[in-house]
Amino acid sequence: MSDTEQGALAPWLQTQLLQLLTQRGHALLLSGPPGLGQYELAYALAQAWLCDAPTPQGACGQCASCHSVAVRAHPDLHVLMPETVAPELGWPLPPAAQDAIDKKERKPSRWIRVDAARAAVAFTQMTKARSRFQVVLIYPAQRLNVESANTLLKTLEEPPGDVRFVLATEAAHMLLPTIRSRCLTHTMSWPTPEMSQAWLSHTVQPAPDAATAHTWLRAAGGRPMDALLWAERGLTSAQWSALPKAVAKGQLGGMQDWDSPAILDTMQKIAHDTQAAWVGAPPRFFDAADLPELPHLRALEQWALRLANWRRTVEHPYNASLQTEAWMADAAMVFAPPVRAGRAGLKV
Repeated sequence: MSDTEQGALAPWLQTQLLQLLTQRGHALLLSGPPGLGQYELAYALAQAWLCDAPTPQGACGQCASCHSVAVRAHPDLHVLMPETVAPELGWPLPPAAQDAIDKKERKPSRWIRVDAARAAVAFTQMTKARSRFQVVLIYPAQRLNVESANTLLKTLEEPPGDVRFVLATEAAHMLLPTIRSRCLTHTMSWPTPEMSQAWLSHTVQPAPDAATAHTWLRAAGGRPMDALLWAERGLTSAQWSALPKAVAKGQLGGMQDWDSPAILDTMQKIAHDTQAAWVGAPPRFFDAADLPELPHLRALEQWALRLANWRRTVEHPYNASLQTEAWMADAAMVFAPPVRAGRAGLKV
């Protein structure tokens, strides 16, 4: 169970929940960049649809139905997630899948498998157990592969009985157009910086000071749910501001204990801000004073392209330490001062 499921819904999500509860469509697609709370909003919406005594603000949180959702046992709720994601959010895997993984017959899938999609279709054809609706929650929806997406198409277009779908995605462009066309799309709203900072100060315990909360939000690009990840890493303002110049020297700085995706994500943010500074735009993730001396713009552009290519394979089981060393060596070459030829042809 995610931390945000256990307490009150974040204020910017509560506002959107009130809006979505008035929608009459049977399939909603919650779309936006990561860190805005798509899953939390989808969960709150599913719980409200299933609640025995819903309020205008959503689920009551007290009835037997709400309790069944909270303990992952509601018979009218089916959750469709990759096998790598479900355990992180407290959802059990189907017994057959869990057994195959336990026996090491295969690894947990990063994608929503076609057999899981078939099980969701079979669920919609069952009789309701206790609630007004049957609900299928799909997250992250962009992890539907072609086969599993096509399996859902007919049911998504014409669901039997009182079936409702809520799909949450952080990359709507990866969804099949036929999936998107069958859903009513809701674009996630961004909270104001003040709202995000106040929410962080209330959510994280012990409460951070204003400067630290601001650093987490800046590191997350203003996305509050992602800011929680930086809070879990214990990121400090001093540590964050020192990273651009450390990376320019080929050093990890304060990133020694971070996983590869977090390191590469930070390097991409440094690449973004150095390019922005080169063309006179304000940096987004760091202060201008934190940035190293800038090489030629072309070098920065080529570096950003290499980082984007590495992003495609960052979750592959490579040797993490060797991978990181290669990234750091490459960064040091990007920011190395140019070598010029002297009058005698010697390098100086």
